[in-house]
Amino acid sequence: MSTIYTGGGDGGTTSLAKGGRVPKDDPRIEACGALDEACSAIGIARALATDELLREILAFVQSRLYVYAGMLSVVPSAAIDDDGSSAERTEGDALFLERAIGVFEVTTGPIDRFILPGGCLLAAHLFAARAVARRAERRVVAIPDSQPADGEALRFLNRLSDALFAAARYANHQADRGEKVWDRDATPPAL
Repeated sequence: MSTIYTGGGDGGTTSLAKGGRVPKDDPRIEACGALDEACSAIGIARALATDELLREILAFVQSRLYVYAGMLSVVPSAAIDDDGSSAERTEGDALFLERAIGVFEVTTGPIDRFILPGGCLLAAHLFAARAVARRAERRVVAIPDSQPADGEALRFLNRLSDALFAAARYANHQADRGEKVWDRDATPPAL
């Protein structure tokens, strides 16, 4: 038998990390899946990035998304270690993203209008990853009667979409691509 599949989910259920099975469309599993999507979208951007700092920031974010998915994959009563502490230490993750946004904005300057997603390929993927991260945040919030072990996941996810937006602007600046600002009164091009 392969180490990739077990066949346990063939009936439409999946295992939680510390025991028990739930339907694959359980809100907790939906949230874990959305974090996985965000991690994959960020992986595409990281593969395209040539700026080493940006690559390291994105790799850190991917690692933290795995931590948060792991925290969500257990029922709250099972998320406490034997010594009574939360399963993962995540303090400071949101603060790290705030610092990263500051680093990006040193290069790009503050934002003063709506920016349309696009620009260079890396920036376009970062903008798309931002939208996926925002969806992941909504899925985590939708888990009934539970919060991630220390609440830091929601703070992190709330900052993550902003950090990915700032990173996209940074990527466009590094590629010497201008930003396309939203024009409320845009007219269609001549065809």
